[in-house]
Amino acid sequence: MAGQLLAWHNGKTKTSIIIIKGLKELFSFGKKFPHHLGICLSGGSARGYAHVGVLQALHEHGIEPQIISGTSMGAVVGVLYAAGYSPADIKTILMEETFSKMTGFSWRRTGLYKLQKMKTALERYIPEDDFAVLKKPFYLGLCNLDLGCVEMRGSGPLFNYIIASCSVPGFFAPIVLDGVNYVDGGLMCNLPASPIREQCRYLIGSHVNFPGKKVGFAGPKAILERSVNLGITQNTVPEKALCDIVIDPPEMQAYSLFDFKKIEEIISVGYTCTVEMIDKGEIPVKKLRER
Repeated sequence: MAGQLLAWHNGKTKTSIIIIKGLKELFSFGKKFPHHLGICLSGGSARGYAHVGVLQALHEHGIEPQIISGTSMGAVVGVLYAAGYSPADIKTILMEETFSKMTGFSWRRTGLYKLQKMKTALERYIPEDDFAVLKKPFYLGLCNLDLGCVEMRGSGPLFNYIIASCSVPGFFAPIVLDGVNYVDGGLMCNLPASPIREQCRYLIGSHVNFPGKKVGFAGPKAILERSVNLGITQNTVPEKALCDIVIDPPEMQAYSLFDFKKIEEIISVGYTCTVEMIDKGEIPVKKLRER
C-alpha cells in the first residue's frame, strides 16, 4: 500500500507515523455493521429537493439505504424517507406542502419569518412526535446558537428539532427548545455523515451545494449567496471524507437557495446526476444492493 511518512515532535523525541492510503477500508474489513447502507443528506434550502431525485434513482436500481441522516432540507427529505415514504411519495408531499404554506411572517426581531406551520404539516405525515415511530433510524443536525456548537439528534421529540434544523439564521427566527436557541444545522455541519458512519458498511453523501467555479453574479444577493455557500461548504469537507460515495451535481449552481417553485427541475437534476454516476460505474450497484 502507498503511504505517507509524517514526523511528530514532542520536544524530546521524534516519532514517525505511517499513514496508509485506504486505511478506512483496511480497518472496516471483517467488521460487522448494524446496517449495510446509509445515506446523509445535506442542507441547501430549495436545492435540497435534489435529494428526492437521488433517492428515486437509487431505488430504481434496487439501492435502498437503511439508515439516514440530514440537515435542514436534507432533514425534511430524510425524515419522510425514514418514516417509510417512497421517493415518489416524498415528491408528492413536498409539492403539496409548499414553502409558502409552511412559512409565516415573524414579528420577532430575530428573524423575518417563522416555520411553525411546518409542525402541522409534519403531523399529517408522521403519526407521533417521536423519533421512535420512524421505520428507519434517522439522525438530524442542528446548531446550538447559545453554545456555538453542532448537535445531532436521533431520539426523543422530533418535530420541533426538524423545524430548528431548517431555521436559516436571520431569515427565520431561532427555535427555542428547553431554553436553548437553535438554528439551521448547516451553519456548522451541512453534511452530517459522522453520526451514522460507524453504523453502516457503506455511506453515500448527497450534497447539493456544488462549490465549483462560478462566473458572473447578478447583484449583491447573488454575491451574498455565493459567499455563504462557500463558507458553509467548508464544514462539509471532513464529512465528505467519511463517505464512500459523494453525489454532488454541478448543475445545482444554476439554482438559488430560494428557488422553491422549481421543485420538479431540481429533483430532475439530482435524479439525472445519480443515474449518470451509476451508468459510469461510479456507484457500485451490486455492492450497495447486498445485505
